[in-house]
Amino acid sequence: MSSVFLVEQLLNGLQLGVMLFLIAAGLTLVFGIMNFINLAHGSLYMIGAFFAASLSKWTGSFVLGVLLALAALALLAVVLEAVALRPLYERDHLDQVLGSFALILLFNELAVMVWGTEPQYMATPPLLAGAVELIPGVKYPILRLAITGFGLAVAAALYILVTHTRIGMLIRAGAANRRMVQGLGVNIGILFSLTFALGAALAGFAGMITAPLLAVQVGIGEPMLILAFVVVVIGGIGSIRGAFVAALLVGLVDSMGRFLLPLWLGYQVGPAMASMAIYILMAGVLLWRPQGLFSAARG
Repeated sequence: MSSVFLVEQLLNGLQLGVMLFLIAAGLTLVFGIMNFINLAHGSLYMIGAFFAASLSKWTGSFVLGVLLALAALALLAVVLEAVALRPLYERDHLDQVLGSFALILLFNELAVMVWGTEPQYMATPPLLAGAVELIPGVKYPILRLAITGFGLAVAAALYILVTHTRIGMLIRAGAANRRMVQGLGVNIGILFSLTFALGAALAGFAGMITAPLLAVQVGIGEPMLILAFVVVVIGGIGSIRGAFVAALLVGLVDSMGRFLLPLWLGYQVGPAMASMAIYILMAGVLLWRPQGLFSAARG
């Protein structure tokens, strides 16, 4: 087993974990504060990637395309929350699941109508092209390092927002006791809109910065949604800290499992076990701590 491949897989796991955190953070905020199960969260990841790919081509700039895509996605999220989700807040979780599942189908069909069935590709910015030698013998793509850096910067900004600002205080209080926050005179409707827009922006940003690595096509959000739910369950519903720790854990387990298990168990059993590794991890964590690693009250 080459140490070079091992280091590369560790870095791949870190990059995957950071990306999963961006998606799962928004999901856990919406679920923890609004008590809303949003299955369409993965579709926001997909739409963010489509927006970034299209706007980057239109403007000729990766940075400007991403900024415009973020603004467009935030506006879409505010409209979506007001029109489609708000009527479901007082309904039970089954109605929320069915309603948000319908949004998945709607977004997929709209994406086909706007962008077609052919994959869209987003060019890698020249500044992020190529690879850099981190240690002797280990070269790693600059783009993947940049994605990790962007994700960690957003994670730090989100931590400051949630723990050191008034809005963050309301978000944490809403996750712990929504009725008490509403009883203290806070406009819960505005808080919900801001929370949903923030969650959508985080999911969309994950799609935007990873778009150069993959083919942007209809349906790319659903696999990410499943992984994001695994992260939320492991980390603890409503906990940003838990989402961060769990996302890194899931990313490393997934990447290292796909690298090591075929070597240890053979190329017939190994790949199957690698696909199951994160779900086995989730089951183990739930047996140990049914509430997840962290609670919403602890952030």
